[in-house]
Amino acid sequence: MVIAIVLVRGISGMKPDIKRTLELLKLNTKHHCVLYKEETVTIKGMLNVCKDFVTWGTVSKEVLRTLIEKRGRLPGDKRVPAESVDKVIKLIEAGEKKTGIKSVFRLSPPSKGWKSTKDRFPKGALGPRGDKMDALLRRMI
Repeated sequence: MVIAIVLVRGISGMKPDIKRTLELLKLNTKHHCVLYKEETVTIKGMLNVCKDFVTWGTVSKEVLRTLIEKRGRLPGDKRVPAESVDKVIKLIEAGEKKTGIKSVFRLSPPSKGWKSTKDRFPKGALGPRGDKMDALLRRMI
């Protein structure tokens, strides 16, 4: 089970402890996305600290494949070759730190926009989404 975390709001004027937590999650710009193998106790604690700035949820294999094919980048800002996408997916699902691609995916703002960047999901964009993360990522790829 792979989870995706997306930074919804910018970091300007943010409290230092929240900013540090986002740095540890490797989220430093709006609309950036990171992938983690599962929601461990450490990740849950970090998400609890920055829950007013991010959204997260589980990702299906099809959306994960599309995300890596279209937005995954190798060092030097080169695209991931089609033949190595399956290998990268297996490494991410296994929880490997070194997958060969950059850990941050730079996404565009979602088509049709955010509902609200100040309210919790389902009324707004923040907080846990569960299985509905796929729909958001499809709109952002």
